Amino acid sequence: MTGELAVSQMMAALPDGNVMIAVSDQAEDRALAESLAVALGKGNRSIAAKIIGDPKAARAALVELASKSTRVDAILCSASSSAWLVLQEAGTDFPALGKPVIIAPRSEKWPTFLKADNLVNIANQIAVIAILAIGMTMVIITSGIDLSVGSLIALSAVTTTLLIRDCFGGVEASAFSMILAALGGVLLCGLIGWGSGWIITRLSVPPFIVTLAVMLAASGLAYRLAENQSIYQVPESFVWLGRGTDFFGLPNAVLLMLVLYALAHGVMTQTRLGRHLYAVGGNLEAAMLSGLPVSGIITTAYVISGLLAGLGGVVTASLLKSGSPTYGGMYELYVIAAVVVGGTRLSGGKGSMNGTLVGAFIIAVLQNGMNLTNVESNTQKIVLGLVLLGAVIMNRTRR
Repeated sequence: MTGELAVSQMMAALPDGNVMIAVSDQAEDRALAESLAVALGKGNRSIAAKIIGDPKAARAALVELASKSTRVDAILCSASSSAWLVLQEAGTDFPALGKPVIIAPRSEKWPTFLKADNLVNIANQIAVIAILAIGMTMVIITSGIDLSVGSLIALSAVTTTLLIRDCFGGVEASAFSMILAALGGVLLCGLIGWGSGWIITRLSVPPFIVTLAVMLAASGLAYRLAENQSIYQVPESFVWLGRGTDFFGLPNAVLLMLVLYALAHGVMTQTRLGRHLYAVGGNLEAAMLSGLPVSGIITTAYVISGLLAGLGGVVTASLLKSGSPTYGGMYELYVIAAVVVGGTRLSGGKGSMNGTLVGAFIIAVLQNGMNLTNVESNTQKIVLGLVLLGAVIMNRTRR
């Protein structure tokens, strides 16, 4: 698509009100930003902010605009910057901005999707959801469900950054101190997962009710700890896990995801725990009569889910260089969608880590494709909902 055509299409979709421009620091994107600024000037439109850089710069601009209670009605992006999580969740993370619409140029070139940068971006986008999906797969295989993972992301991110700020020197914190803080956030979520599993197994409360209650409690605790604010007093090196690319040119978060999937696949196919998880989900009564420690097996699944949710919170905090109680909104639904699309049976007893990873990438590819073709967010939710429903129907039909 030519630059003039892209600008004209974006201007045609522009609502009334304040506009923010946010693009990456690449020649093509810089040219798009300048053309958009000129077009907005001709139309006497107000530019709230103009960012040419990375997600960190975009977040800093959003924080400043929110502090001034400046309403932003639209964010003009390039095809690449439209996928930035900080822009997609701007309306949620910064309510003072209103609900800005993301507007990006439509891509009419199939090779845009196949560019190496875009494929790496897809993997990086799905890393946190895929990590959470490992634990969710184990839980669902036992015939359970864990609705608390999204809130645990926020709680872990807030706890980690709060520990860095208040206990380990803030922006002067050492690498060892940051690791300790991250372990604190992860272990807290693992402890909450243990509590969920204990209540489910010892008190025979349905998993849906228990994890729904934990979801609300964890979210409220995250807001209380953060005092309804983002915690950003962390060192620059804190972004190593979320944004670093130290090995093979792949983001560290993606490498972490792949390592975890390799380990999880080994656990599910080669260890006693994996066999016991399938046995409990396949036939609970038979597992109990066989002498399996059913309560311990189910609780272990929830502990693993909690630990991985905590790790996902650390990755998210590292990616965005801050902790916020708004992180993880709706993630539990995307995680469940990835698991179900990957072939795991909701009634338990059947599923695989390979299938879950494929399901996570299917969700990511759908979202990325809709972003590249400028499908607005509400339509994206409709499409993803229909995909999830279709996966469940196909699963049921095969049975």
